[in-house]
Amino acid sequence: MESYMILKDLAIIVIAAKFFGIVARKCKAPQVVGEIIAGLLIGPCFLNVVVQSDFLTKMAEIGVILLMFSAGLETDLKEMKKTGLAAFFVALAGVFVALAGGTVYYLCYYGWSAVGTEQFYRAVFIGCIMTATSVSITVQSLKELGKLKGKVGTTIISAAIIDDVIGIIVLTFVIGFKNPDSKPVSVIISTILFFVFAIVVGFISYKVFKWFDNRYPHTRRIPIAGLAYCFAMAFIAEYFFGIADITGAYLAGIILCSIRDSEYIAEKMDINSYMLFGPIFFASIGLKTNIENINMDIFLFSIGFVIVALLCKIIGCGAVAKVCKFNLNDSAKIGVGMMTRGEVALIVSQKGLSVGLMDPVYFTSVILLIIVSSISTPIILKMLYSKDGESNRDHAAFLYKKEREDD
Repeated sequence: MESYMILKDLAIIVIAAKFFGIVARKCKAPQVVGEIIAGLLIGPCFLNVVVQSDFLTKMAEIGVILLMFSAGLETDLKEMKKTGLAAFFVALAGVFVALAGGTVYYLCYYGWSAVGTEQFYRAVFIGCIMTATSVSITVQSLKELGKLKGKVGTTIISAAIIDDVIGIIVLTFVIGFKNPDSKPVSVIISTILFFVFAIVVGFISYKVFKWFDNRYPHTRRIPIAGLAYCFAMAFIAEYFFGIADITGAYLAGIILCSIRDSEYIAEKMDINSYMLFGPIFFASIGLKTNIENINMDIFLFSIGFVIVALLCKIIGCGAVAKVCKFNLNDSAKIGVGMMTRGEVALIVSQKGLSVGLMDPVYFTSVILLIIVSSISTPIILKMLYSKDGESNRDHAAFLYKKEREDD
């Protein structure tokens, strides 16, 4: 009987996410904002008609994998080559400014006497949580704005991927303070090996898909094979190399982005993502939130935690983007685009809980950060893009047509 309850949950999520997505769009906000709010309303915070389950968690994970695969398929490799070095320095600044900011904030809040004690390691771990960037919300927002392929969009996505890799390495070092069995060097080696693997296998895969595409052009077997390749790369990244599965999915998209039918594959992926997996992923952010156990002390800490986490990414990433010769408005877009937190922050937090570097009560702060950054980032990005007047009639007509189809 329990299996039938899953169908009820799916029906509520899909309808609620679609309804509030339309409401958000009517209010001139990105649709993803409405989907997150839908999760908050139907989850334990308010109506409690849908409870987060292992099934929904797995569905949400598939959703973010598909989203990152689509982002890779829509990547402009020429732009990526141009922004690669800038993206690296943006990611580096974002990680270390956030790490320092989180550590200092924790020590300021609870006292500098913690320096040199185990409490200091907890402070460093709070900073480690702030280093994580979730590109999925930003990707969806840039797609809605039609800016995913631009120089700024490519820089944000590339920097976010690099950010996750650096963040994983930093996390391993921090855990090494608590757990001497942890081997940071092995993580670095695994990361390098994965990217070597991706280059070699990616080149072979590209040739195979190019031949396959020429032999069976614009047929359904092309996106089916692409989807299987996406899942395989995501699995290999996580299982064999300890790299986030979304990194493997994104690289799978990049490998296939230059074949003739890449747009056809992306079109088919968007159907799956838009109809089911996307709404589940974005609504799940709200479903994970529970405000019952929040007291005033944790609430005040969480407010400061959110502010510091957002500002560190905006200042760190935005300042380096300006040094890399982006104009002020584009630098602000990059800083804002990098401030979203999501599944990576949750993974880092859960790892901290398991090794004793974080108390469960601070999980509320992480959830609040994810919600605030997920809702505010699309809105601020839209405001920043509206200032530079890049929209034209063709793009406006495209968006209008898409809105009519979505409705």
